[in-house]
Amino acid sequence: MPRVYATPEQLTAWTGQPAPTDADRLLARASEDVDDALLAAIYDTDAQGMPTEPDVVQALADATCAQVEYQQETGDSGTGAAGQWDNVKIGPVALSGRRSSPQSAGSVDLAPRAGRALARAGLLPGVIW
Repeated sequence: MPRVYATPEQLTAWTGQPAPTDADRLLARASEDVDDALLAAIYDTDAQGMPTEPDVVQALADATCAQVEYQQETGDSGTGAAGQWDNVKIGPVALSGRRSSPQSAGSVDLAPRAGRALARAGLLPGVIW
């Protein structure tokens, strides 16, 4: 059974918005992204592979909620199909095209807030977000 690090209630608290009707599915996929980003992380777990240290439990929940929030805001369900840009212009700066591959830890398109939550807990040492 896959590990899921946050609940719909935690997602509601994180975003300040009611959890979407498919929150359980979104949280499960976001938890997979967090797992992929933490392939080299070392932390204590129970028999089901769930973290046991309260700060790690909280960091994984925060990162999972941040990942769902990020995917909802970017219009991407985690498939990578939405991309990052498609013709953005701010003053003299113009960005176009779409990013073709994930650029984050563990080759996951990890939300910046998720990365920061994991780094603060010491789970992504040496990574600056």
